[in-house]
Amino acid sequence: MVVCMAQLMIVLDVTIVNVALPSIQHDLHFSQSSLTWVVNAFLVTFGSLLLLAGRLGDLAGRKRVFLGGLVTFTAASILCGVAPSQAWLIAARFLQGIGAAAQASVILAIIISQFSEPSARARAMSAYVFVSVAGGSLGLLAGGVITQALSWHWVFFVNLPIGLATFVSSTASTGSAPSSSLPR
Repeated sequence: MVVCMAQLMIVLDVTIVNVALPSIQHDLHFSQSSLTWVVNAFLVTFGSLLLLAGRLGDLAGRKRVFLGGLVTFTAASILCGVAPSQAWLIAARFLQGIGAAAQASVILAIIISQFSEPSARARAMSAYVFVSVAGGSLGLLAGGVITQALSWHWVFFVNLPIGLATFVSSTASTGSAPSSSLPR
């Protein structure tokens, strides 16, 4: 459940931001060519750091990398939501990509190591795939509703309750240090 909530947050963010791009462009006065950096800043760091973050998870511990990515992504979401300028938003999106890479790089490894029984592993992988697909669809719908009803800033603030709930859930199972139930 914990890693699926993190995966939902990543996938939701990618699609929800795409829907909000016209509002972001209008409000922060992006040109069409510079607007692509709102998406590309995230994708460049995410794609570039996936393998490195996965290796870091092997060396430093998957739990640490996962929670570090979760905190980074959630904090960067706040920075995106309060962005007063183009440069601020793009820099925060770079940071979001770093957090997303750290989380995503270890999610499947955590699932595989936590579920050794084939049928339990299949159920866990099915939940992961469902969340990944449903998160994309949910992001498209929520992006339109949130942008129209509130503002583009709120498409980033959606990550806050999900990130907080994920962090609390990861610590609640042990009651002490951040989720020792997640594998090293």
